[in-house]
Amino acid sequence: QVQLVESGGGLVQAGGSLRLSCAASGIVLSGSYMAWYRQPPGKVREFVAGRTGDGSPNYADSVNDRFTISRDSAKNTVYLQMNNLKPQDTGAYYCSAVRSGSVYWGKGTLVTVSS
Repeated sequence: QVQLVESGGGLVQAGGSLRLSCAASGIVLSGSYMAWYRQPPGKVREFVAGRTGDGSPNYADSVNDRFTISRDSAKNTVYLQMNNLKPQDTGAYYCSAVRSGSVYWGKGTLVTVSS
């Protein structure tokens, strides 16, 4: 059974940083497409960042140059380093994995950025 567990969310002031983690079990991340999505309050879920096992990362324009997605294969964990956070980055952040046509989601971690 595939499980994705996010952690690292919290309350931070604008300009601050957070690092989100997504620990995976039941799936090998190095062979999967991994991505982070977020859902701002009252809005639909949106793409934030993603990367293939061996490919280059890609980012939403709104987070480019501020967020970095990375992977630790030994820990089977994906990270999202978020710098220079803005109030509009507030939302629930979800980890996603795609492998062999199946999509898996974590339950999310909440990020709140105060102005």
